[in-house]
Amino acid sequence: MGVDFINKEMEPQCRELELKSYDNIYMVGRKSQVRKWVFGFLLFLVIILFLPWTQNIRARGSVTTLRQEQRPQQLPTVIPGKVVKWHVKEGDFVKEGDTLVQITEVKDDYFDPELLQRTQEQINAKELAVESYEGKAQTADVQIVALRQALDLKVAELNNKIGQQRMKIRSDSMEVMAAVNDFNIKSDQFKRMKVMYDSGVTSMVQLEQRNQAFQESSAKRTSAEIKLGNAKQEMFRLQLELNGEIQQYNEKISKAQGDKFQSLSQVQAGAGDIAKLKNQYMNYNVRSGLYTLRAPQAGQVVQAKKSGIGEILKEGDVLVEIIPQDVEYAVEMFVKPVDLPLLSKGQNVRFLFDGFPAIVFSGWPQASYGTFSGEIAAVESSVATNGMFRVLVKESKGEKPWPKQLKMGAGAQGIALLKDVPVWYELWRNINGFPPDYYKSENTEDKKSTAGKK
Repeated sequence: MGVDFINKEMEPQCRELELKSYDNIYMVGRKSQVRKWVFGFLLFLVIILFLPWTQNIRARGSVTTLRQEQRPQQLPTVIPGKVVKWHVKEGDFVKEGDTLVQITEVKDDYFDPELLQRTQEQINAKELAVESYEGKAQTADVQIVALRQALDLKVAELNNKIGQQRMKIRSDSMEVMAAVNDFNIKSDQFKRMKVMYDSGVTSMVQLEQRNQAFQESSAKRTSAEIKLGNAKQEMFRLQLELNGEIQQYNEKISKAQGDKFQSLSQVQAGAGDIAKLKNQYMNYNVRSGLYTLRAPQAGQVVQAKKSGIGEILKEGDVLVEIIPQDVEYAVEMFVKPVDLPLLSKGQNVRFLFDGFPAIVFSGWPQASYGTFSGEIAAVESSVATNGMFRVLVKESKGEKPWPKQLKMGAGAQGIALLKDVPVWYELWRNINGFPPDYYKSENTEDKKSTAGKK
C-alpha cells in the first residue's frame, strides 16, 4: 500500500520532469504479458501430450556373434605332452594354419622315432603271410581237383573190372550148368550100365569105361563150381576194393579241404591283423601330426594358459585362446520375463554402444543421434541364470553400419521399439505401472505372411 501511495504522489512530478527510467522500471500504464506466456506454455504442453510416442523396452547387453565358430575359441591339446617351443606370443595375429606351439611325447609307448616305419614293416610282413596262406589255399584247391579226378579214374577202372568179372561169372555159371547136365547124363549111363553088367549083358570093360566117364564128369562139375565160386569171390573183392578206394580218396579230399579251410582261416585272421595294424599306423600318423598345435582360423592370440618350455600338459589342457578376426557381430540382451511377449524375431532395435557418443530420445527414435539399428535374430525360450531371457540382435541390412571398432564383449544398451502411442497415454501407463502394449512389428508380420505364402 505504501508503494502504491508513493507512486501516485510521485507520478505527476515524474511526468513533468520526463524521467524515462521511471516508465521503464515500473511499467506504469502497460498490460502484463505473463498471462499470454502461461497460456502459451499450457497449450504447448497440451500439444506435446498428443504427440506420438514410441513405446520401448530398454535392456543392457554386450557384443557377441551369432555363429559359434566366430566366438573366442580355446585351443586345447588333444594328447598329453611336453612344451618344446612357442611360435607366438600374446597379442600376435595369426592366419589359419599358422604354428602356435610344438609339443613332444611323454608316453613311453611312442618314444621310438621310427615307430611309423616299424609299424609299416609289420604290416608288410603280415601281408606276405596272408599271401602265403592264400597260395596254400589255392594249392589245396588244385590238390582237391587232382584227387577227385584220380578218384573218378580209379572208380571207372574198378567198375570196368567188376563188369568183366560179371561176364566171367556168367560164363562160369554156364559152364557149371553144362557140367551138371553132363554129370547127370554120365550118372544115368553109369547106373544103366551097372544094371546091364549085373544082368550079364555087358562086360566089365564097358562098365569101367562108363565109370571113368562118370568120374570125369563129376570132376568137371566140381571144377566148374569151384571156378564159379572163385569168380564170385573175385567179384566181391573188386567191390570191396572199389569201396576202399572211394573211402581212401574221400579221406584225402577231406584232408585237403581241411588244409584249405585252415589256410582261409589264417587268411581271414591275417586280414584282421592287417586292418588292426593299419588302424594303429593311422593312429600313430595322426598322433604325430598333433605334436604341432596350429591356428584353426585367422585371429588374435590371447590368454596363453601355459608358459615356459618343458611344461607337462595333460590331455585336454587349454594352451591359448584365439579371438577370430572376421566376425559378424551381434548383441545379446537380457530382458525381463514381463517384456518377453513383446519381443519377436525381426523386430527393430536401436543400440548405444559403449565408447560411441550418442544423443537419445527414446520416444522419438527419428530424432536420436549416434544410435545404430539392429534386428532381433533369436529369442531364447529358456531363462538364463540371472532370471531374465536372452535375446540375440544382429545388424540390420540397408541401415547405418555398425562401427568397425567394436570388440567382443563391449557393452551395449538396446532400445526395442514397440507401438506408437500418444505422450499422455505413455505418462498414464508409467504412472499406473502398466506394461507396454502387446505389439507385433510390421516387419515380423510381413515375414510371417511371406513364409506362409511360400
